Amino acid sequence: MASEFQHTKLRAMFDAFDVDGDGYLEEADFTALAARWGGLARVRTEADLAARVRDVMLGWWQHLSTTVDTDGAGRISMAGILAMVDRLPSMHETVTATADTVFDAVDENGDGRISRGEHQRLIDVWHGRGIETGSTFDLLDQDGDGYLTRPEFAELWSQFWISDDPTYPGNYLCGPFTGAPTG
Repeated sequence: MASEFQHTKLRAMFDAFDVDGDGYLEEADFTALAARWGGLARVRTEADLAARVRDVMLGWWQHLSTTVDTDGAGRISMAGILAMVDRLPSMHETVTATADTVFDAVDENGDGRISRGEHQRLIDVWHGRGIETGSTFDLLDQDGDGYLTRPEFAELWSQFWISDDPTYPGNYLCGPFTGAPTG
């Protein structure tokens, strides 16, 4: 069962995905999310990456709708998302594959690293608006080299979706959130 901490950190994601604000995620919300990601520079110019991004976003909708939409209404509540989070630890390869696609979409110059600016764009696209991140990137950049490599990003991505430990830096991969521990 998802913890209160997981609920708190995923609430911002749920609200960002819920484009029409009706309290449910529907296929149209994931289509809109894919369109937002389609606006990233590298995704706009690389057709194969654009297809991968769309497949990942809509693939998660398909997975959610078949796994947690138990009444077949075509919509997922926050409780459904939290039920899915309980299953993610057994889906590590799927989570990592999603991380690879997101990494490629955000790595604008294709240098195999995500810079502070590229990370900011990830957060803004994910939320559908500009988000003040403060020192969030510094929490993520554990080795202090100014970049996130693919392995670093994959670990942070897994921490975000799976971790219940508030001390893990990956909890902040998608930006700060209300109710996050301080200090």
